[in-house]
Amino acid sequence: MSWDSYIENLVGQSKDSSGQAHVDSVSIIGIDGGGKWTSDGHAQSLSIEPAECAAIASSFKSKDFTNFQSSGVRIGNQKYQFLREEDKKLVLAKKKDCGAITMQASKTAIVIAHIPEGCQQGNGNKAVGVIAEYLENLNM
Repeated sequence: MSWDSYIENLVGQSKDSSGQAHVDSVSIIGIDGGGKWTSDGHAQSLSIEPAECAAIASSFKSKDFTNFQSSGVRIGNQKYQFLREEDKKLVLAKKKDCGAITMQASKTAIVIAHIPEGCQQGNGNKAVGVIAEYLENLNM
């Protein structure tokens, strides 16, 4: 199964009524250890270091986001300011002039999307939610 088709699906889900996508890159990682499910070779793959994946997965698995609150969310060697978490499964972060990050967990995966500066994080949140909830409904 190729997980890369989920990248295109999520980017498509983020489009507004004028057709503008509000997500430019995506990654799906496993909640157990943070192994990448999507490939780095996809044009819209979100660059995340293995250590960053492991830290994200650990926080979601334990449902403890205090590390994000104190140290920020690290993705692609960038530090995003933690904004908030909701229901122990959604995390939002932002970096001035760099954009925003939305992460949502299903049972076995974490869907991560980058929203470029100037785009609407709400559209990205909705798109991430669609994919995460789809995986949840598949018992994943």
